[in-house]
Amino acid sequence: MLQIQFIRENKEEVIARLAKRNMDAKSIVEDVINLDENRRSTQVALDTILAESNKVSKDIGELMRNGEKAKAELLKSKTTEFKEQTRELTEKLNEFTAQLEQELYKLPNLPADIVPNGKTADDNENIFQEGDFPKLHEGALPHWELIKKYDIVDFELGTKITAPGFPVYKGKGAKLQRALISYFLDKNIDAGYQEYQVPHLVNEASAYGTGQLPDKDGQMYHDAKDNLYLIPTAEVPVTNMFRDVILQENELPVLATGYTPCFRREAGSWGAHVRGLNRLHQFDKVEIVRIEHPDNSYAALEGMVEHVKEILKELKLPFRILRLCGGDMGFTSALTYDFEVYSTAQERWLEISSVSNFETFQANRLKLRFKDKDGKNQLAHTLNGSSLALPRVLAGILENYQTQEGIVIPEVLRRYTGFDIID
Repeated sequence: MLQIQFIRENKEEVIARLAKRNMDAKSIVEDVINLDENRRSTQVALDTILAESNKVSKDIGELMRNGEKAKAELLKSKTTEFKEQTRELTEKLNEFTAQLEQELYKLPNLPADIVPNGKTADDNENIFQEGDFPKLHEGALPHWELIKKYDIVDFELGTKITAPGFPVYKGKGAKLQRALISYFLDKNIDAGYQEYQVPHLVNEASAYGTGQLPDKDGQMYHDAKDNLYLIPTAEVPVTNMFRDVILQENELPVLATGYTPCFRREAGSWGAHVRGLNRLHQFDKVEIVRIEHPDNSYAALEGMVEHVKEILKELKLPFRILRLCGGDMGFTSALTYDFEVYSTAQERWLEISSVSNFETFQANRLKLRFKDKDGKNQLAHTLNGSSLALPRVLAGILENYQTQEGIVIPEVLRRYTGFDIID
């Protein structure tokens, strides 16, 4: 959430930077500032009444001690008026505060200066590409055919148990999935991230804290009875471990990683681009989260990009890195890099990771702060990235490593799988 003080002091800059998201924010920014003016003036009025009430209470006490009971009784009528005014102003203040918060929730994060202009994914900048596209044998198949051929993922069984978009991994497919999770976690731990196992359900405060609510309300599975949400990513519970926390400056940076299943209701469209493992309602992902000093967060972001890059190099998959344009960025992000693996069988790029810096946007919602060297509380910067999302990595491996004899397992995974081919 944007800080109201920053909006007040930089109104035109906020409007201009949100325009990079193709958003005409003038009216909502003005509404936010007007609401804040009303809130502030109401607070001043309430403080004045409380101060007068306190003074009258002291005067009553003094009169009573001096035996001037009649005068004290006259002043007591004023305290009744003050109580009613205090009640009315408090209600008004709470109303303005709630309205202001709801309006602030509607404003996305401000794009960093480096974010390119653009409206759609076609306007993203390709900043890095590596790896040769493998030459597949004649009759090579897309992964949704390969999983049937080798009986390693069963979509029909998942539909029977739950619904479409909930696959069942079988045999060597399940073991390869587990191998990827272990490999990703080990790489993250070796890079200094501490592993956490976190709940897969979060409360409403957690969903608001990292920005899934209210922006992604329709995409989250919600249990209305207990008001809990299935997580769309481990980012939510991992980052919320630090909600309402004040860190010491020497405790930064905080590096955390965790594996969780992820649940999203977005898989509803049709076509080859969402077939098989390309888009699911439930999928596995290993996440990395960082809490950084504001001075270091962009260097940390570059470090996260290099970390994911190293993983893809070890998997020997052709990949590229995109800097997302303003129109394709997530609601909470100030700068995002997407990683995509090339699927030779599908002849298209598959997104397998997003690495983002949220600056203070999440921290402001979370009240996640650190005490600086001068003893002042400052908002930290939060960052997160997939390292990696499994379904499309698995699809890329199946398609790019297929041979006429079977699917060869990337060398770096063989100590985890215990086998070197699916045949």
